[in-house]
Amino acid sequence: MEEQINYMSQMFLDEGFAFSNLQERQFYTFYKKLVEKNKVMNLTGITEFQDVVVKHFLDSLLLHRALPIGQVKRMIDLGTGAGFPGIPLKIAIPEIKITLVDSLKKRTLFLKEAVEDLKLDSVEVIHARAEDLARDPIYREKFDLCVSRAVANLSVLEEYCLPFVEIGGKFAAYKSGEIDDEVKGAKKACHLLGGKCKEVYRCDLKGNQRSFVVVEKIKRTPKCYPRRAGMPGKEPLS
Repeated sequence: MEEQINYMSQMFLDEGFAFSNLQERQFYTFYKKLVEKNKVMNLTGITEFQDVVVKHFLDSLLLHRALPIGQVKRMIDLGTGAGFPGIPLKIAIPEIKITLVDSLKKRTLFLKEAVEDLKLDSVEVIHARAEDLARDPIYREKFDLCVSRAVANLSVLEEYCLPFVEIGGKFAAYKSGEIDDEVKGAKKACHLLGGKCKEVYRCDLKGNQRSFVVVEKIKRTPKCYPRRAGMPGKEPLS
């Protein structure tokens, strides 16, 4: 265990992260929880320790290159899956209030167990579809940051995510590879939903390319969005 934690600590330091012993052990505990639960349910195809550190933990934390993440007060992670990027960001910045949302109940049950094991405060785990939750006034336009590492077209992600972002807040999409055409194709959706594409940040992590599309919320999202469940994916705004 100590050898793995030391490896992880060095990998974090290489990317500019200096965490306390408590935070490093929280990351390690989360890794153990993830791979153990993965034996009985499909959470991730990445289970080797070194791969989890790079492709899940560090990849989640790369958001700091695109945003002053330490200034965020309330964040929502849509389609969080096994808890990425939300849980690594929460471990790294404990003061953030975070809501983790996923449409699959067994994943949210896992996340609730993980949050309890890690003793993380101010974390809410919700089993819901984004299309439905976005119509709840408790959550609509209440977050200064929405993140998503889910695999979907940018215009689809914008329809899911921008309704949760308050005016002046931001939506950050984790994307891979070249995305110029995708950003261009999502321009109309961004405008309709009250957003403005602020910038695209590109970075490299151990040979893997990661891009972040950062969208600023400049006006309220019309009440008709998001459309009913399933529609954003079937008929993306374009």
